[in-house]
Amino acid sequence: MELEQGLLDRCLAGEDSAWEALLKAYTRKIYNLCYRFTGRAEEAEDVTQEVFIKVFQTLKTYQAAQGSFTTWLNRVARNHLVDHYRRARKDRVTSSLEDELPVAEQKPSQHMEPTSQVESRERREVLQLALDKLSPDLREAVILRDLQDLDYEEIAQVLRVPQGTVKSRINRGRLELGRVLKRMEGLRGPAKAGSEL
Repeated sequence: MELEQGLLDRCLAGEDSAWEALLKAYTRKIYNLCYRFTGRAEEAEDVTQEVFIKVFQTLKTYQAAQGSFTTWLNRVARNHLVDHYRRARKDRVTSSLEDELPVAEQKPSQHMEPTSQVESRERREVLQLALDKLSPDLREAVILRDLQDLDYEEIAQVLRVPQGTVKSRINRGRLELGRVLKRMEGLRGPAKAGSEL
């Protein structure tokens, strides 16, 4: 926490290397959050940049007494994503993550069988399509808990709702996500993966 506060103080003092360190430390996490909300790599990159511009403009409003920097950053990103969603309000088609995101961690292992790579990519695409079908309230709760690994208290701070509401949204979101995935699986049929090789 002291190291994080020292970095933030250096950013506020206008130190370029501190801003670079902040970006390096948090860009990937915010990009992943943006990608899960938008479903499109290029759009997620744009929104991630917009989030960090907002962070640059509003960092002086962060107060450690109100929670961790990560929680504050997630709240800024979430608020921006909600605004972005309201502006864009249209259905989106998911693009393949590994086709557009040149990050080694996201790519399948070189040692995976081609069939396994296709199945892994398909699972990610199906998950993203299913997430897109959830309401924004349920989607953001599920993403923050299950994909960003925030605890209930952090999610409550990010969303500015009581923890009981967070738990309810997560439970409802998981149930709805399960229903959507089950319906999608029924539509896809059992032999889909092999037919795409």
